[in-house]
Amino acid sequence: MSNLTIRQISLAFLLSAFVTAPSITLVQAAPSDTPSPPASDTKSKPKDKKKDDRKSSIDSPAFLQGYRAAYATIYERSQYAAAIDQLKALGQDDRADVANLIGYSYRKLGNYELASVWYERALKADPNHVRTWQYYGLWQVEQGNREQAKHHLARIEALAGRDSAEYQSLASALTTGRTSY
Repeated sequence: MSNLTIRQISLAFLLSAFVTAPSITLVQAAPSDTPSPPASDTKSKPKDKKKDDRKSSIDSPAFLQGYRAAYATIYERSQYAAAIDQLKALGQDDRADVANLIGYSYRKLGNYELASVWYERALKADPNHVRTWQYYGLWQVEQGNREQAKHHLARIEALAGRDSAEYQSLASALTTGRTSY
């Protein structure tokens, strides 16, 4: 083979490596005491003009600030009713992250019927939302629905594995009958 042919083959391999290499998305690290921002909805297409005009949540500093404030209201101050108001005020309760936290807050307030409605809404928005499967599974344990909770546990295992915090939390609740979240 000539040097020119070898160079052309090498260049072809190099270019194909760049083309087929997986893309990596860089995410700005947040302090460990703040929630992870909700995932972007970039894969789904807007269904109507009103939603089309709305800026993506992940890109909106106002949304992220409001989401983090509601998260702190829930997990640091245990003020669930206030958090529900904060989350609904974001205007994006059709997002799995938001709907899940609303469901969680209703569950903590003892309103299991509304909690279920919001968990279902979160799963409709994102059937693979692991945290919703966890929290809804904990809801099932609290309601005495062990078989349904086991179904949720299996779903978490398929999505995130047995080593995930969500799996461990629900598995523990099924074993002990106590929920920590």
